[in-house]
Amino acid sequence: MDDMKLGAIESRFANMIWEHEPIPSGELVKLCADQLQWKKSTTYTVLRKLCDRGIFQNQDGVVTSLISRQDFYARQSEQIVNETFEGSLPAFVAAFTRRQTLSDQDIAELQRLIDEHRR
Repeated sequence: MDDMKLGAIESRFANMIWEHEPIPSGELVKLCADQLQWKKSTTYTVLRKLCDRGIFQNQDGVVTSLISRQDFYARQSEQIVNETFEGSLPAFVAAFTRRQTLSDQDIAELQRLIDEHRR
């Protein structure tokens, strides 16, 4: 499951791909040079690592995702809950709300999600 962990720079890079996909690899190199000040070799090295982890693919010079941003972050969230809170979502929410106040809007959204999954 370590495949679902990204460092800060990898996250920025992945988000750039998700925002622009499908993106020609040459265009990705230019984007990374502009936004991350990366050299071409750095872009291809990080891309290869994320492709090896099954998150993206570089097929015929066009980079696309193998997993959507939403699915990736859902898996990452599951991993955090499983590793840190022994799989207990209530324990996660309890820990989160110890230092973070939930707004009425947050509570309503959580209640909507609960009701939706209760069916």
